[in-house]
Formats: sequence, structure tokens, C-alpha cells
Amino acid sequence: MTDVMYLVKGSRFSGLVNMGYGGSLGDRVVAARDRAFVGRAVERALFRSVLAGEDPAGASVVYLHGPGGIGKSTLLRRFALEAREAGRLVVEVDGRTVAATPQDFEYAAGKATGEPGVVLLVDAFEHCHGLEYWLWEQFLPRLPLGGVVVIAGRTAPDPRWVADPGWGDFLHVVPLRNLTPGDAAAFLRVRGVPAGAHHAVLSLAGGNPLALSLAAAVAVQQEAEGTLRAADWSPGGEVIATLLSQVVGDPPSAEHRTALEVCAQAEVTSEALLRAMTGERAAELFAWLRAQPFIESTSSGLFPHDVVREVLVADLRWRDPDEFVALRGRMHQYLLGRVREVPAAQMLQAMQALMYLQRDVGAAGHVSDTFEGHPCGLVRELPCTPADHERVVELVHEAEGAESAAIARFWLDRQPQAFRVYRSTRTDDIVACSAWLQLNEPEGEDVDPVVAAAWAHARADMPLRAGEHIAIARFDVDPQAYQRPSSSNTLARWRAMGEIIRADHLAWSFNVMRDDGFWNCYLERSEMLPIDARPAVGHHRYRLAAHDWRTQPVMAWMAERHEALLTGAGIVTSPGGTAQERAEHVVLSRSEFDAAVRDALRALWWPSQLARNPLSRTRRVAEHGQSLHDALLHAIDTLRDERGGEKRHHVVMTTYSKAAPTQEAAARRLGMSFSTYRRHLAAAVKHVSDVMWGHELNGAPFLPADRDRDRNGSV
Repeated sequence: MTDVMYLVKGSRFSGLVNMGYGGSLGDRVVAARDRAFVGRAVERALFRSVLAGEDPAGASVVYLHGPGGIGKSTLLRRFALEAREAGRLVVEVDGRTVAATPQDFEYAAGKATGEPGVVLLVDAFEHCHGLEYWLWEQFLPRLPLGGVVVIAGRTAPDPRWVADPGWGDFLHVVPLRNLTPGDAAAFLRVRGVPAGAHHAVLSLAGGNPLALSLAAAVAVQQEAEGTLRAADWSPGGEVIATLLSQVVGDPPSAEHRTALEVCAQAEVTSEALLRAMTGERAAELFAWLRAQPFIESTSSGLFPHDVVREVLVADLRWRDPDEFVALRGRMHQYLLGRVREVPAAQMLQAMQALMYLQRDVGAAGHVSDTFEGHPCGLVRELPCTPADHERVVELVHEAEGAESAAIARFWLDRQPQAFRVYRSTRTDDIVACSAWLQLNEPEGEDVDPVVAAAWAHARADMPLRAGEHIAIARFDVDPQAYQRPSSSNTLARWRAMGEIIRADHLAWSFNVMRDDGFWNCYLERSEMLPIDARPAVGHHRYRLAAHDWRTQPVMAWMAERHEALLTGAGIVTSPGGTAQERAEHVVLSRSEFDAAVRDALRALWWPSQLARNPLSRTRRVAEHGQSLHDALLHAIDTLRDERGGEKRHHVVMTTYSKAAPTQEAAARRLGMSFSTYRRHLAAAVKHVSDVMWGHELNGAPFLPADRDRDRNGSV
């Protein structure tokens, strides 16, 4: 038989490992592990310097800490190999197999106290955490000088040991992180994972060594079986379950698991978010999350390591898809509300949290495909100050020409608060700008052809009513990535969407794009439809995409979009109706609305006539899922809350009952003179119309039918 020989990488393993008849099974295991080891260059360099006595601080204790599956045990095995090759005695203690008593630990590590130059490696110290004080105060001080100790556990050492001046010169605390992207890719190559599956595997596993190992094993096996689908590879339920048990462990309760699942899906988890999702135990659950080794803390809240995030999301999606959709929906509703409620200075941060929730859903043409996910690390959005005006004009001139620059100066003079600038986080230079114009009456039409086109469309289609305004994303200028996905472009669109969410009485919004078709798919899927006009500024034509927000409130629209993205469906049916149904909604002027109310009252008990009334196609009737008949009765009921309203309530209900064919007959039934009757009726009809108009404009829900009344039209 021909011997197959393996030379261990770097020639650190003494001699050749004979893969024929010589050597042992243990030798082969060591050689295989050595071939598969990648990365950890920084940690290995530190260990070698400590081992050689070259560490500038003279440290002799290295404390590694990190979550399960991060590679602590693998790294300790590498340290043991290198220490033995350096001629050192290596003593290994595994906290998982040693009882957490001083006597048992002494028995396992006893050789280390009497051997100069010994290397003591303690793994899984979290299982012996009760020995921490004894270890630092009694055991470690007895080790001979020149020895090296490496302790690995899931949690960091008690801060008092780090701060202790006695240990300060001898201790290195090293948080162990994921492998770098380059090392993770090298890991997959060493394991034989097909290159086509690398992206999908790395998307799940990130740089977590355990996740990489399990995913690589599955991918390699699937390739051998001919079942690997590289482009859309995903792990099986068993891989996810293994990762959860090894990396996360078993949560103490269902509420703790929900807290983990919330934390996995949110960009950053605050106690307030947890309270909205879990209720009264939020403070307890937040404290528990904060103590987990795979959770990081920031000034804004908590977030998990990447692999924990991905595995928890994948597990919930696989295990309970209905709950996944429900939880994501509740989180979306909460974060959407925060966009509207937070102070203006925090709006963009709230929008980032909302958009993060959509990072892993969507189909081609959706926001997830055209917006950068983490733009805030590259640019900062700031209000445009007077000192910035010339730079804004310069940017517009560079990207769009002199005519647009003059228009930008016009709007800077009239609405300076509408402009934002974007500064590079690297150089602090202003690299882009945007503007969100808000107009409640025609202005600048003779100066700005784009704004003129917007007003012309609004007047021709569905004119503004009293108190309403239009908004125009007039400039979105980044000369280095003009009208293409970029960090500033993403923030500008988040800004625009946030302003729409926060707006009151917004009738129309308009997006302005260079007319080259790049954004067509995204705009159409977002129900931002092109208008007919193609205004020209200088040598460039522009396209305006319009949306009438009176046909469906933005909060319902956002919820509908999120559900469509989450389920992979098209526009879903909601209380606001489908997109086609909303296109049939009507927006009435006040005079048209009052006339429709009068007609509807006359047809109150005639369903076929009510169905033809334009009020039945207004947003506020359709979105509450109730008939126009019920909406009218709810408005009529509010008369009883007014002074003298009970009498007017009787008047209107008697007038529009089937039993009173004429107003004269209604007055006789009520025992009133005709002039008194007409005065009460006019006041009642005006009140009903005012109530319904207020609902139409302000979005206030119709009152519930919580009072007794005769639904047959009699008093």
C-alpha cells in the first residue's frame, strides 16, 4: 500500500504524519484541524509574544471571552499545539467536565503549580464561574513565573480584576469576534464549499466559526448528493436548531424567546420597543438580554451578533411562519408610530430603524434593492445653514446646470428650512444636498417649471382643499452618484418618507427624477405614478411621480407595503382597498362634499341610492370597512352631545325616515312650525356635514355605534 503523507502547515507539527500504517488516529485529527484552521492572526501573535516573554506589558494571563460557537475552543487547541512545539508543558482544563469546586479544579490543573514555564489552558470557564474569586486570589498567584495562562469563557472577567493594580500588568483581556470576511471566505474554500454557494452561506453564518462549520458541512454534502442549489442555498432545520442550542442556548421562558426574536429583527432594541412587544416584563427581559454574551450594548440599546440575529430570524421563519409575520407586523407598527411621534431631530434615526426591518424582505424593484442599508456610516445629514448655501448652489450647478442652480437659489431664499446637506464622515465636506418643498398655495411657478408642473397636475386632477398642501422632493443631488443609489440618496428618500408620515393635511407628494427610466420600477411598485408633463430645465427633462395621500392615509399605506414585502405578494387588500380600488376613490371639494351629504341623508334608507353617492367612495368611509349608511348614523349620533342637540337629532331622523314623505309632514309629526323646523334641520345637516368633513380631513375615526337608536328611521 502506498503511504499518503501530509506535511503539517508551517512545519510546526513534528515530522510527517503517516496516513498509511504509521501514526495514530489522534495524529490524523490534529493534522486535519491544522489544515482547516484559518484566521485569528492577531490573537495568535499575542499568544506567541506572551509565550516568548516578549509582551511589552509582561502579561502572563490572557482572558478570551465571546459567545458560544465563536471559536474559543479551536483557538485554545491551536495555542496548545504551538506551546508544545515550543517545548512547553501544556495543562488543559475543560470547565464542562470539571466540578466547580476548588478541589476538583486543583486536581485537574495541579501540574501547573509546580512546573516552570507551564502553559495552562482553561476552556469553558463559564461553567466554573463560581470559582472566579478563588482563581484570581488563591490559585493563579501560586503559578511559577514564566508560565502562561489562557482562560476562555463566554463572559468577560469581573471588572475588578481588570482594574486591580496587582493584576493590571499581567492580564490581557481579549474579546473574540467573528472571523473577518476574508478569513470566513478562506474557511469555506478550505472546507471545499463550492464558490457559488459562498454568498448564501456567508449571509447566514457571517464570520461565526460554528455557523460556518455547520453550513459548510451541509453545502458540501448537498453538492456530493447533487442537491445543492448554490444561488438560493439555505440551511436545514437541524442546522438552525444546532446553532441555536450551541450559540444561544435554551431561553428560560417563552417571553425570553420572544425578547430574543424581537432583538434579532430590530436594528437596535430599546426597553421601550421590548415593552411594546412583550408587556410588563420588559425591564426584566431587557436586563436578561443585556447580560447575554452574544448581545452588544450601545447608547441606543442592544443588538445581537450577526450569526445570532440570522439564526433566530431563520428559526422563527422556519418554525412558525405565521408568528414571524405577526411579530414583524407589530414591530413595524410600533416603529412606524415612532417616526411620527419622535422630535424632528430624531426622525431620520427613527426612519432608519423602520427601514432596517425591511432589510431582508422584498422582491426586485423594491426599496430593499435600490437603497443602501447602512448609509449613516458614510454621510451625515444636517440642516442647511446660510454658510452652506453657496455649496448647495455649486452642487446643483455641477449636476444639473446653471438653470437649475438659479432655481435652487430661488428656493433657498424662500424655504431654506427645506434643504438638507450631506457631509462625508471621512472628510466632513458637503458632498450632496436635497430639498423637501412644502407649498400650500402656488408659488414659484414662473421660476421653476418642475413646481409649475406639479401645481398644474394637482389643479387638473384633484385640487387642494382648505388647509391642505403639496410637497415636492425637488432636489436630490450627489454629483458623484447623480440620481443613483448612494448613501446620500438613501437618506434623502428616508427624509422624504419620514416627512410624509409626519405630515398633516398633505394632499399630493411629488418625486422629481431625471427622465431616464432608472427608477420606474421602484416608483410604480410604490404607487408613485408618473404625470403626463415632462418639464424641462436647461438641457434636461424631468419626470414627476405623484401620489395623492387623500385616497389612503400614509400609516395604512405603509402597513400595506410592509405586508406586501413580507409575504412576497403584490399590493394586498386592506381596509383602504387595493391599489385599483383606491384609484377609484374620490376627493371632493367642500361644496361638493356638503351637497353629497345632503343627497346621502335623503337616501339614508335606500341602499341602492346610497351606493351611487360619491361619499361611499371617499377614503374615510372605505378605510373603516363600514357602509355610508352607518357612517351617516354615527355622525347624526354626535348631535346628542351638542347643546339642544337632542331636538335636532329628532328633526333629522324624522325628516329622513320613510314615514315622512315631505318636510311639511315631518314638521307636523314633530309639532313644530315650519320655520322652526327648517331652522333646526339646517343646523342638524350642517353639523352632520361638519363632522364627516372633519373625519375626511383629519383622519379621526367615526364614533362607534354605542347609543340606542331606531335603525328603521323612526324617532
